[in-house]
Amino acid sequence: MVLADLGRKINGAIQSMSKANVVDEKVVDDMLKEICRALMESDINIKLIQGLRKNVKASINLEENTGAVNKKKNIQKAVMDELTRLVDPGVEPWKPKKGKSNVIMFVGLQGSGKTTTCTKLASFYQRKGWKTCLVCTDTFRAGAFDQLKQNATKAKIPYYGSYTETDPVQLAHEGVSKFKKENFEIIIVDTSGRHKQEQELFDEMQQISSAVAPDSTIFVMDGTIGQAADGQARAFKEAANVGSIIVTKMDGHAKGGGAISAVAATQCPIIFIGTGEHMHDLERFAPGPFISKMMGMGDISGLMETVQDLKLDQNKDLMKKLEQGQFSIRDMYEQFTTILKMGPLSKVMGMMPGMPQELLAGSDAEGGNRIKRFMCIMDSMSAQELDGEGKEFVDQPKRLQRVARGSGTSVAEVETLLQQYKTFATMVKKMGGPNGFMKSMQGMQQGGGAGNPMMNPGKMAQAMKQLQSGGLGNMPGMGGMDIQGMINQMGGMSGVQNMMKSMMGGGGMPGMPGMGGAGGGGGGMPDFSQMAKMMKSMGMG
Repeated sequence: MVLADLGRKINGAIQSMSKANVVDEKVVDDMLKEICRALMESDINIKLIQGLRKNVKASINLEENTGAVNKKKNIQKAVMDELTRLVDPGVEPWKPKKGKSNVIMFVGLQGSGKTTTCTKLASFYQRKGWKTCLVCTDTFRAGAFDQLKQNATKAKIPYYGSYTETDPVQLAHEGVSKFKKENFEIIIVDTSGRHKQEQELFDEMQQISSAVAPDSTIFVMDGTIGQAADGQARAFKEAANVGSIIVTKMDGHAKGGGAISAVAATQCPIIFIGTGEHMHDLERFAPGPFISKMMGMGDISGLMETVQDLKLDQNKDLMKKLEQGQFSIRDMYEQFTTILKMGPLSKVMGMMPGMPQELLAGSDAEGGNRIKRFMCIMDSMSAQELDGEGKEFVDQPKRLQRVARGSGTSVAEVETLLQQYKTFATMVKKMGGPNGFMKSMQGMQQGGGAGNPMMNPGKMAQAMKQLQSGGLGNMPGMGGMDIQGMINQMGGMSGVQNMMKSMMGGGGMPGMPGMGGAGGGGGGMPDFSQMAKMMKSMGMG
């Protein structure tokens, strides 16, 4: 995402301030000047930037005698809070309800990616277990129904439309009525677009809205228009009673930040942002995690949600091995398979705290191909080699040549894979076993049972520090992980407790690999190896 460049510039300004021996007004002014310049380059309204600068200066007290380190942390926190406020409309978006038909009407100008986004949203809810469908009422644009039909077929989502009916209101009424009778939970209605905001478009939207009585109207807006998003969002909000907004094309234009901040100023909630052309390139928008991810601090909640969508909580044998500190080459193969199901590598790894930005800049295709090549090498191994820990290759080096010939690779590539595995296994051993991080996590419950799921804050902090120093501390790019920043991102210690409660309460967390309830006391443990595997697969050995 181009906004990562903005995050790098802001981070650079903050780091320059952090390196200063004495933090005085000049140092703070220089930092704010760099941050404001970066925001202006992203087409954010100058009035909003001035407000951010003023609020940051008002919230810090340079005269306070709290020590240089604490003073720098306070300044960083003030900057993060104001950046979050910049993209936060302060309005709670509408959410669909399970067990009933939720009608969602899409509106927007032509070329904003409305039809594609309809299918993306339907696919998003489908992955979460909702019964979704699509209704095409766009009779204005040639090929609109063909496009929706093709996208829906690819995503295996039921759809309704017609090549002969020319009345969009009639199409909307018939399609919604049909799917309501069939008890569909998410019914998405795609409407016509126009080249500009004209009265004819608004009249048609209002007629369709009267016919289907949507529970929510979503405005799809092109993120490349920058500050102009303000006027467009206000016009549609007034004419079509827009409840929320999806900003598209956020993957390839520097003005995306301007669009988001402009929309936030209208107090109309953004619910998703489009970050590409593929079905999985739709990210849920939340101000805090969005800024955190942009600044390279990861998105814990987004990563957990991505893992939940996979519904891969069946591998209990692997979890037993991990808790015992055991990890074979076959286990790494299974985890590579999991990674490929999680979508683009850069998207997944961007959610991980402390991940170097230069690593994310690589091609997703290149990273995916490297994993597939590693899996091809493992396909050429025998069952004994897969279930072992690589000792066979040390004792009998000729095995390397056999595997290389069988997989069409070189001996050097096989050795690279084995080195990656060795680093993996070392970390798993540190995290597993009687004194590992996973045992520390199990001891976090004060009462130790499902009836008393409150977390012990001291043990939680201790375990997270262990993760930093003993678990991931030896991995490039992860040694300087901001543990306190992760805790803050999850809503403070109370947020950590709530997360752990859901993870370790009686039934575990459905859909999380290795987070199921291994016992009534919440003994199931998170599959931290997944994070490690992703890093290893990208060459972080």
